[in-house]
Amino acid sequence: MYRALHALTVAAYLTLVAGVAVAQPPPGMPHDPVAAVVLGVVYTATATAGFSRVRRGSRRGPRIAFVAAQLLLGYAVFVTSGAMVGAILLLLVLVSQSVLLLPPRGALVIVALVPFAHTGMEWRAGLREALGMLAAAAFAAVLTGLITRERQARQELTLAHEQLREYALRVEQLAVAQERNRVARDIHDGLGHSLTVVQMQVKAARAVLGTDPDRADAVLAKAQVQAEEALAEVRRSVGAMREPRPRAPLADALRELVEQSSASGVPTSLDIAGQARPLLAAAQESLYRAAQEGLTNVRKHAGATRAALVLDYTRPAAVRLEVRDDGGGLAADPAELPGYGLLGVRERAAHAGGRMSIESTPGEGATLSVEVPG
Repeated sequence: MYRALHALTVAAYLTLVAGVAVAQPPPGMPHDPVAAVVLGVVYTATATAGFSRVRRGSRRGPRIAFVAAQLLLGYAVFVTSGAMVGAILLLLVLVSQSVLLLPPRGALVIVALVPFAHTGMEWRAGLREALGMLAAAAFAAVLTGLITRERQARQELTLAHEQLREYALRVEQLAVAQERNRVARDIHDGLGHSLTVVQMQVKAARAVLGTDPDRADAVLAKAQVQAEEALAEVRRSVGAMREPRPRAPLADALRELVEQSSASGVPTSLDIAGQARPLLAAAQESLYRAAQEGLTNVRKHAGATRAALVLDYTRPAAVRLEVRDDGGGLAADPAELPGYGLLGVRERAAHAGGRMSIESTPGEGATLSVEVPG
């Protein structure tokens, strides 16, 4: 746009030179072609080089001084040229520059002052020319304002596109990190749970291998089944990365965990309170993994003789799962417990909009609770 203004200024000056050379001024207007050409050169140089320099600065004083000086110089060019068209165009260039340099009120003042260049003419002709000049100045101001806004809008749009690309990259990186964490949780909660069960069953089989081979064989058979199920779970997880598959109802999935826990040596029960209802996938996954991790910890660390799962649907807008055991309890603060498993349970609960808590008294067992919306 600034180059266009510079080109328009030069074109206006050339029009001025041609006009003063061949045209006659209106009656009553002075006519000094040499002065008009010289003043026009000064005006054009200031309107190009001076405007570029003032525009780069942010102070208002130099801008006001530039516009005021150009207004007086434009009046002089207009009067000495005999109101030639080129002089009018130079004043219209000043109107556009004032829109770019001054606040709206300042530009409006320039639009109002430009027509006074016609005061030296016979009053009827002067009034007619002044009104035409006022209309042209207003049009130039509005057009410049619209072009400026459109240019600013394009710059803002370009900036918004750049920011959007940055946000998209961040979202992609976050999604990759979340997916990596999800896969880690799935491996820990799924495969880790199954391998723990197999380990406990193998230990139980070795303990009775010399005294009760039949029982050892039965326990090893269960370990084999559990290992096969773990392998199937790995295959299902890999398949789920390509195409999501529906899970079994939550109660049925919990019953399978209870059977596995009981078979590994810790008698476990399942109690369901209230009427079961459909849950969002994230909520159901959170409760299932909490039960899985809780029972795994009971078998590995609690030293419990019994465990229980309690699935509570009695709350109107939430579902609660508790994993209880009668083991030795926790000596440390539950919030400071190490291990990726409980961290995964907490993250899953938070992702589903819920929360996880642990209550424990040393020597009296522990209760892992997860509550999610549903």
